[in-house]
Amino acid sequence: MTDRLYNDPDLVQFYDIENEGGVDFEYCVGFAKDAGSVLDLGCGTGQLAAALADRRSVTGVDPAPAMLDIARRRAGGQRVDWVEADARNVRLGRRFDLVLLTGHAFQVFLTPEDRQAVLATIAAHLAPDGRFIFDTRNPVAQEWLEWTPERSQRELSHPELGTVRAWNDFRHDAATGVVTYSTHYEMPGSGRVLSAESKIAFPTKGKPCADAGSGRTGRRRMARQLAWRAIRSNIARNHSDRPAALARTLLRLERFPIP
Repeated sequence: MTDRLYNDPDLVQFYDIENEGGVDFEYCVGFAKDAGSVLDLGCGTGQLAAALADRRSVTGVDPAPAMLDIARRRAGGQRVDWVEADARNVRLGRRFDLVLLTGHAFQVFLTPEDRQAVLATIAAHLAPDGRFIFDTRNPVAQEWLEWTPERSQRELSHPELGTVRAWNDFRHDAATGVVTYSTHYEMPGSGRVLSAESKIAFPTKGKPCADAGSGRTGRRRMARQLAWRAIRSNIARNHSDRPAALARTLLRLERFPIP
């Protein structure tokens, strides 16, 4: 599951610029307030893990060494136990009050087998009364339609490079629900373009709602995503000792997305 966007330092340097903390970040900070220990799977550059580590034990797991390099250097990074590993098979030999899988990281698991494997990892690390939360884009909203060069074009302010032009493009496989999207950064001055191709899953077997994605505001979309997080976290808590049942329940929920 190697992806240059997360493994090439030249590309990873843009990650935090493109993914600043927002409503979802603050939601997760609040969600963790009573947890004495946290496992952050797919922790990336460690923004959330570091923010949580001042009051509790935090372990951050990610398969990309370039991302973890940034995580270790960030403010508060010294308080986190960083582990380079794959969420599908990592076993740390301990359990946590809270397991996180945020930043839409769940969507990098492209097959039902991959998703069941990561859910088994989560179940293996949850304390008896532990909680699990993750986020995912609602496939009904068809967010990938916004990832054309015209609609996604943006300018990033890099602290060393200055203004960097960025854009995306995509291909959608309706049969599998997998979206292959490319990310491009044009360096100022030289015009050199750094590019990466990534794959994420939007699995659904249900018929999309008639008004899917039409005229939705960002606020309503965020509300739907937060509702999904709450529903899934409660499901995970009730199935924490039964990974197979947890996987089946969550995969059924994916097939009938909330509009």
